[in-house]
Amino acid sequence: MPRRVYLAWMDRQGVTYDLRTGRGLIACPRCDALHVEEELEDGETARCIRCNGILARPRAGAFSRIIALSFTSLVLIFAAVFFPFLEISRMGFGNATSLFGVALAFSHGWLMPLTVAMLTLIVAVPALRAGLLVYTLMPLTGGRPPWRHAVPAFRLSEALRPWSMAEIFIIGTAVALVKVAGLASVSLGPAFWAFCGLILVNAASFAFTSATTIWDAIEDGGLKTDGREMTPDTVPRGQT
Repeated sequence: MPRRVYLAWMDRQGVTYDLRTGRGLIACPRCDALHVEEELEDGETARCIRCNGILARPRAGAFSRIIALSFTSLVLIFAAVFFPFLEISRMGFGNATSLFGVALAFSHGWLMPLTVAMLTLIVAVPALRAGLLVYTLMPLTGGRPPWRHAVPAFRLSEALRPWSMAEIFIIGTAVALVKVAGLASVSLGPAFWAFCGLILVNAASFAFTSATTIWDAIEDGGLKTDGREMTPDTVPRGQT
């Protein structure tokens, strides 16, 4: 049986990193360049030496801010779904509707898959992602160990980030309203402004979120994430 070989190097500052398991290394999420991982103080920012992308950006109280913004997102999503979205009037006749009313109106026939896809991308995905962030970060804000399923929860929230399309919906709605405004009077309801607020809240949450910092906090809490914390004695059998 061939003997397993584990390669480890020591950098100039005495930091050990292992190219076999990735321990002590961090990859840039934009260009995949490898960097030696170091502990950062609050307020410091680690950037990629190749593309200048942000690798880690710990901020004091960032987890609490993300949780507060996530709860705000859930409230805005509820308002955006059930409050009136817009009202169209012409010659004394008007009609107001909400996204929930639109979903009910097109819940039958060949337009039903389109309605389901729309509600999933602009409502369900942002709401699910906000809930996953709350689940992941809630115990970490108090210095407690992360909850049992924090790793798959945060991994799913990161995978859902590109599919949260509330801003795309607002842009498409604004373009459509420009064309409709010439045919009838259009009044924007509170749900439209709730969607606009949701876009701003999501942008603020993204600014405070550092995936590397959250993964490090989960690992420090005792949960295994991607196997980088494994030592040679704990590498699963069959891996060489």
